[in-house]
Amino acid sequence: MTRKWTLLATLTASLALGACSTVQTTSAGAVGVERKQQMLLSSEQVNEAAEQAYARELKKARDAGTLNKNARQLERVRGIAQRLIPQTRVFRDDAPGWNWEVNVQSSKELNAYCMPGGKIMVYTGLIEQLDLTDAEIAAVVGHEIAHALREHSRERASRAYAQQLALAGAAAVAGVGEGTLDLANMVATVTFQLPHSREQEAEADRIGLELMARAAYDPRAAVDVWRKMEKEGSGGTIEFLSTHPSGKSRIADLEALLPQVQPLYLAARGR
Repeated sequence: MTRKWTLLATLTASLALGACSTVQTTSAGAVGVERKQQMLLSSEQVNEAAEQAYARELKKARDAGTLNKNARQLERVRGIAQRLIPQTRVFRDDAPGWNWEVNVQSSKELNAYCMPGGKIMVYTGLIEQLDLTDAEIAAVVGHEIAHALREHSRERASRAYAQQLALAGAAAVAGVGEGTLDLANMVATVTFQLPHSREQEAEADRIGLELMARAAYDPRAAVDVWRKMEKEGSGGTIEFLSTHPSGKSRIADLEALLPQVQPLYLAARGR
């Protein structure tokens, strides 16, 4: 039975992966992000699951009295996001019309995220402990928006879903039953717990820099904010860095990208 389990799991995973479609989620932009991605799940499935997961996070924060407590801070973050969101059309024609949500959660955690479909959350600890400027907040939010534009959560959830299908198939052979595949939990897991790949992070860095530059935020602030996070995290792990690989090489990569986006920033300032 164990051998049948293993064989079926392998076969199911292979069939699932074979059913993946190859997609180009974004235009290349000035920064030239052109990688095609393998997707098993549809955008509609993942976006619906993300809405459910985000609603749960909002409810938890609301129940705890930590959602949007500081009106000025909320207005500040939303204002920055509203300058970034129109620039997303450079990468996706549909993105400016997404059902965007921007909220701020009071927490000592240094964290922020953007779920599929444009569900943004920024933690106050990130802003306050690092004393972020508007441009530095734009760097963080732009980076997170870039993950949503590239549908990195959909990409990672597709891989996780294929693995779950394999396990479900193996369990059926063993007489355990398939169980329930909870896509909302899966999206939450890839958002909050699992680190992005280096490739995905590099794409988010490139697109995030272009977004902030086109929104007239100095892209050099992206280097500054990562230096601040590196310094803050030197004494231990901080939440944001646990799902976002960092280091001197990353800062060097950002600095190397600046000449590509600086002209966009100067043009945006001159409008």
